[in-house]
Amino acid sequence: MLGKTYHDLDSLRQRIAALESRPALAGVPISPERALHPSPLLPLPPGAVSEVFADQHRDAGAALGFALGLARGLVTPRRQAILVLQLADEAQETGVIYGHGLAHFGLMPDAVVLARPKTIMELLWAMEEAIACRAVAAVVADLGKLHKALDFTASRRLSLRAASAGSSAFLLRYLREREASAARFRWRLTPARSGPVPFDPRAPGPPRWRASLEKGRLAPDRPVSADGEDYLLEWTANGFVLADGDARPQGDAGTRQPALPRPRFAALGDRLSQTG
Repeated sequence: MLGKTYHDLDSLRQRIAALESRPALAGVPISPERALHPSPLLPLPPGAVSEVFADQHRDAGAALGFALGLARGLVTPRRQAILVLQLADEAQETGVIYGHGLAHFGLMPDAVVLARPKTIMELLWAMEEAIACRAVAAVVADLGKLHKALDFTASRRLSLRAASAGSSAFLLRYLREREASAARFRWRLTPARSGPVPFDPRAPGPPRWRASLEKGRLAPDRPVSADGEDYLLEWTANGFVLADGDARPQGDAGTRQPALPRPRFAALGDRLSQTG
């Protein structure tokens, strides 16, 4: 009887561990090859082109982090490389990825290849060639502005190449307008307020994103609003998970205290009477 109890407890622990490590938006089948990844993220199918839109350039970091998080979930033992492309002149304004930051979020810097082509035509050529490489899991193109060369025909070429080769591509865009595109998925990203942390509700918690899937479907059973599938996502050691809203107390903005007390400067001439 005692041995049976231990067996039941061990079985229960395994079931709970499986539930806790389940990726967000579960429901999309994951291939056995992807199941080998130690920390699966959003279950995007491989071999697809996705657009990630941010309305403002100040949200570039959130958009790039989201795309890299999705790309990390596509890494397999056979496809271990991620290519990040930026135009040389645009990289001077938007910035580049930081190796220690990648390692902090579970993406090994030596698996990421950074390239800076000079022209948009060179960038598109590099994307097509990298997608066809069997060692590449995903290609992330960070585009700081609108380029006429990236039209529907170009996106169609990328989509056909991705579907044929099994690699994925992410196009980061920063504008409110939406153009015709052959991309399978289209995300709209905005950074969200971090959730609370234990013992200190005023401290910053794990990063969060508000993601709206404007094009494509990931969870057929999930209700869809006018803007598509909406998610509040939080980053954990196992990747993206669905957050339960902002549990921080909002309070009155007029009475909210700063994290650190503000310095008080002496008024000019306060101590003139003591100078003798």
